[in-house]
Amino acid sequence: MNTLTITIGVSLLIYIVVGSYAGRSIKKLDDYYVAGRQAPTLLILGTLVASVMSTSIFLGEAAFTYDGQFGAYLLFPGIAVTGYMLGALFFGVYLRRSRAPTVADFFGRRFHSRRLQQFAGFTIILGLGGYLLIVTQGAAILLSDITGMSFIESLVVAWLSYTLFTMYSGSKGVIITDTLMFLLFMAATAVFVVYIVDSFGGISTAITDLSRLKSKEGIASWTGIIGEGTSWPTALDYVIWAVVMDIAWAFVYAVGPWQASRHLMARDEHVVLRAAILASFCVIVLQMLIYGIGGLINLANANITPSETVMIWAARSLVPEILGALLLTGIVAAALSSASTFLSLVGFSIGNDMGSKPLAITVHTTRKIMLITSLIALVCCYFFPPNIFWFMLFIGTVYASSWGPVGLMSIWSKRITKDAAFWGMFSGFFMNVIPATIDYLDIYHMPEYYPPVIGTVVSLAVILVVSARGTVSREENVYRLRLHRPSPSDIDRAKTRKTLLAPLGLIVYGVTMPLVMLKYYVIPYQIGTGEILSDGSVNWHTGEALITLTIFMLHVPLAIMAMKVIRDRYDPQSKANQKILRRAFLKDKT
Repeated sequence: MNTLTITIGVSLLIYIVVGSYAGRSIKKLDDYYVAGRQAPTLLILGTLVASVMSTSIFLGEAAFTYDGQFGAYLLFPGIAVTGYMLGALFFGVYLRRSRAPTVADFFGRRFHSRRLQQFAGFTIILGLGGYLLIVTQGAAILLSDITGMSFIESLVVAWLSYTLFTMYSGSKGVIITDTLMFLLFMAATAVFVVYIVDSFGGISTAITDLSRLKSKEGIASWTGIIGEGTSWPTALDYVIWAVVMDIAWAFVYAVGPWQASRHLMARDEHVVLRAAILASFCVIVLQMLIYGIGGLINLANANITPSETVMIWAARSLVPEILGALLLTGIVAAALSSASTFLSLVGFSIGNDMGSKPLAITVHTTRKIMLITSLIALVCCYFFPPNIFWFMLFIGTVYASSWGPVGLMSIWSKRITKDAAFWGMFSGFFMNVIPATIDYLDIYHMPEYYPPVIGTVVSLAVILVVSARGTVSREENVYRLRLHRPSPSDIDRAKTRKTLLAPLGLIVYGVTMPLVMLKYYVIPYQIGTGEILSDGSVNWHTGEALITLTIFMLHVPLAIMAMKVIRDRYDPQSKANQKILRRAFLKDKT
């Protein structure tokens, strides 16, 4: 038994023990579904990041930068991660105020529509159920490759590793183990990247060398490798694709079920906001580390096949055994954390959101539902081929088009009706999936960003048309107005000052990161390509230099806006909040 097998085995045992121990405190459904709504900032942060990080980023997206999009992925300003902050500000805190057990349940309560709740639950079961298969199979393939076990043995080990604690402890076990896994793969990735970059002579030398790489010319440019043989004939094609897909993923981070559902577990609204903004930092850092090292590995070996194994190859070939073992253990942890999240959400939706009317279920019954759900997933993992990427059509951007418009309008629109919400979600879902399926089956080829754009436009159009033909009921209107009343316990100056530190940190990031990118990326790149000015200063007539400014232009204004919204929303001196505090005082007195 080698170091890698021992490291993975110990980590899996820790997750099972810790997750199962958390299950001992489960007394009621609120504990099982939403961790008793008492999770602190660290746990919400950990589960937000861990639930979105899986083998897709460590293997798939690292391969994407290795193959040619290194510069493009590193230089773009991180549009997608703004969805964390915007989602928390304009959807997440209101979702928490609803005190619903699931996000689908929130839609049902908001519009007094069991039909809408059922369809939202259906999208969770279909979409996240498919993703559960993918990440479970991904974890099994990874375990099989790095430990020597057969695929079946690895599949059972991976399945047991997340099923045991997810079934027993529900959300409480999931968020605790998610946080442990998050800390592991965050630390392991950082140390791994620092070690390899140092072996390349430092980041500046590595960027200069990569910009001169003849076998993949253009890999370090702001567009990456484009032109004949790629999906982007011109720079404009790449920019359109990147911006549209980033905006779509911003919607996913804002209202996607495996992200928004984390807010239901937060101790208070300030935890929702702090964790979401900190998550944007952590995801940016992780993406830059993984995308960056994926491309830089070309300096050691530019011919790794398949390119999805680039991180595995580097872990085995470029670093000491124990560091490689920690990184691969972290990648396995990323897969398992996503799997536990998807299993819990699918199980919760089956138990709470489906059926013609709400069921009176217990914790014991829900655990049985979770076990049956997991067994079905295991059987499907065995019979379906491991490379069933077709299921990916139902993930990610499909929630941007189906849940995005309905989710945000459920909070901010006075005119959206329950029929409009249902048909908007229905049309947004299928008008994303159908075009994506047509493209996948090669019936008609279209750019990758077409399905989410088509789905979102159709969803908005349907909502507006159906709402114009209907009437918002008094119950729907009253429920929406109640969502706009903050809890008296959150109208607190001390809590607000602490929360404001998070967007302040984002301002610091927006100001300093352009300078960092100029010094450690743009100048070394221009030295390598010969574009640097004769006096050694930056040549501003290049896309690489100009695009660094977009980091400031995007993040600083958004952070300032967030600070104003937070300050105004929780200001004890505002007239609206004084009424809420006075009402709460009188209620406590009586």
